[in-house]
Amino acid sequence: MDKLKKVLSGQDGNDDLNVLQAANEASTLGWGTRVKAFLACFVAGVLCSVLGTCLLWVPRKGLTLFAVFYSLGNIASLLSTMFLTGPLKQLKRMCDKTRALATGIMIWKNKGLALLFCILQFLAFTWYSLSYIPFARDAIIKLFSACFK
Repeated sequence: MDKLKKVLSGQDGNDDLNVLQAANEASTLGWGTRVKAFLACFVAGVLCSVLGTCLLWVPRKGLTLFAVFYSLGNIASLLSTMFLTGPLKQLKRMCDKTRALATGIMIWKNKGLALLFCILQFLAFTWYSLSYIPFARDAIIKLFSACFK
């Protein structure tokens, strides 16, 4: 655990971490461009995940297609948040108390449970992503509060 803390805090001297830090510092994208790139990558990830979920019921090859497309969708969605914060901050913030539950929802065993967890994971990742946009969570809470009064 101490080794993980050292790596995430940048005290380890690991070359991989230095590469991430250099990439983080080299970014010259403006906030508007970052948000557009986040949205494009996030939408592509959601589309791959939804396609993978739909392919789950294809005979014989369905589970394989689901695993491939759903995994690609999750990777694209996760990478999308790096446009908002940068790769180093992203890795550090994934274990914050406010994001721990959303980070942890990733388990399934059968088709019905897989579908349930796909939906829960999508909702958790959406909530997780909104935490990187200032006041986005507050806006969503107010929106749903107004809808259900």
